Amino acid sequence: MGRTIDEEQLIGNFRIANIIQTSVLINPGNSGGPLLNALGKVVGITTAVVKDAQGLAFAIPSNAILKEVGALIANRSYSDHSYLGVAGTDMTYELAQRYSLNVTYGWRVVEVNATGPAHDARIQPGDVIVGINGTRIRNGDEMLSYMEENTVPNETVELTVVRGIQTQTIPVVLGTRPPPPV
Repeated sequence: MGRTIDEEQLIGNFRIANIIQTSVLINPGNSGGPLLNALGKVVGITTAVVKDAQGLAFAIPSNAILKEVGALIANRSYSDHSYLGVAGTDMTYELAQRYSLNVTYGWRVVEVNATGPAHDARIQPGDVIVGINGTRIRNGDEMLSYMEENTVPNETVELTVVRGIQTQTIPVVLGTRPPPPV
């Protein structure tokens, strides 16, 4: 648990937060069924199988499903995923050396969507996000998980950002994640 997978293999170009990795055998076309623990309790809904990985599959945790199920039943969709509008990579020692940065953790912004909330807040490529609302962010998985579990669209969050040698706090009004392309 706690992993993320790129959803581009499924629908769109977004990642799924806090995914459960399992070795249970799921045949193609059988995703969407329950993932059970040893006590027979539902812990997730199967969602993806890695081709040629012999039993490597993923499930969305039950708590994430419960958060969304009401809207799914009422509206046949769920649109309360927060959206920052950036693409990036985990910060590493090597990147810190290459770009002369004084931080080796966080999530380095590589691209800012020109119509997204990060652009409106003046987040720039090269910025390193190291915190959200005072919570330390060590990598992209933690950032995505924090946003999925603790934020909603139109909420203002405080990003702690390292820009060059300066650390600053930047308020960002989160957007709603756009629907995946058809």
